[in-house]
Amino acid sequence: MSGRKPRSVANPLGSAITTPSERILKECHSLYVDSENGLVKIASSLGVRLLPPRKKIIVMIMGNHSAGKSSFINWYAEEHIQKAGVAIETQGFTFITSGRKRESLTGNATLHLYPHFRPLLEFKGVMDYLSAEISTSKQKKFSLVTFVDTPGLVDGDMVYPFDVNSAITWLGEQADLVFVFFDPMGQALCKRTLNIVEKLSEKCGDKLLFYLSKADEAGKETDRQRVMMQIVQELCRRPGLNKCGFEMPTIYIPNPQRPSRCVNQIDGVCQTIEKTINQAVQKTLDQLEKDCDLICSTISNRLEQDRADVTHNKSVRLHSFLCGALGIFLPALFILSFILNTFSLEQLDELLGEGLARTLSIFTGIVIYLWDWIPEDGQVVFVIFFGAFLLRIWNKTLTKKEKRTMAEYSDYIQDIVKTKKVSLFHFVSLCHV
Repeated sequence: MSGRKPRSVANPLGSAITTPSERILKECHSLYVDSENGLVKIASSLGVRLLPPRKKIIVMIMGNHSAGKSSFINWYAEEHIQKAGVAIETQGFTFITSGRKRESLTGNATLHLYPHFRPLLEFKGVMDYLSAEISTSKQKKFSLVTFVDTPGLVDGDMVYPFDVNSAITWLGEQADLVFVFFDPMGQALCKRTLNIVEKLSEKCGDKLLFYLSKADEAGKETDRQRVMMQIVQELCRRPGLNKCGFEMPTIYIPNPQRPSRCVNQIDGVCQTIEKTINQAVQKTLDQLEKDCDLICSTISNRLEQDRADVTHNKSVRLHSFLCGALGIFLPALFILSFILNTFSLEQLDELLGEGLARTLSIFTGIVIYLWDWIPEDGQVVFVIFFGAFLLRIWNKTLTKKEKRTMAEYSDYIQDIVKTKKVSLFHFVSLCHV
């Protein structure tokens, strides 16, 4: 941080924001990914890994072919984005989202736009059938939603170019909502659809929502009720689903040119999406609070450990001094004993004088005796243990710059990020008054 106080994060996208939820999610995201003071960067410098929150919720739509998945997305965005028809139009996975300009992306570009979906690379063949459609539509809550349109599911001899069951199951686990469309006129009881639904129910059953799509084409009310009973009975036969209670609203794309007496609960789908967006806002703010606390506690623990290391280093200074002196004296005495043993006692008396020669002979004799007393195969071990005794580890402490940087990080989070979080939380409260 080069010693300067962190700045407050600006909001460069303010002019493009159209809803309170969009503003909150984008501002929270910017707090994480800001290039200079983002929480992800701060946490990484402390050895903590954080993931930035998503700016949009993920809604995956699955079902048998011609169940109306693409038609619903087009209706929601109020733009003809996906092909829709009786044939199996959707053969791969398409991400449909809102952006600043109309674009169509292929596999690699799609994963660049959605990096958290990179594990799709592990599913052989999926990349050739992965794409994204970016629309400029701002209708309903489309600016806060990414729809995932999945391949139409059929039984029989249909061969998919990848493991469609595993890929849909994995994507469903990543999504915030999973809509299952049952077409009363087609293969509503498609076993492949039911198998995937059963697997998803085991892992994320709270995300699953079932709809009888194209309900206006199911004939009379008694016909619709019969179809729904058949679907529910088939679902309840599945071991992983028979403990669940099912709701299956009837939905269809409104057509002023062809009015229908069938109850259309498609507005309820929109309300479910909006409710999930509001929950995502709350979860994002809660996670922001938790991540701020995690960073601050990590800094506090790091500084506390540094103070303990400083105290430890002070306590070992005397020990280090004594061991250092011992480390010099004993090896010198040991070497001297071997040198003196090369001379006779008379020669030493002549060189050093009788008194000094006698004293050195006694000390060196003791050293030689102790060394000879140690078995040969244990002499190397003795040297290692002696070195370990002399070596007292000094704990590495933080530099003044590192401590100053951590203090600035802590102040930034307390004064800027948490203050921003509180203001966003109050903003949410005011919007729901």
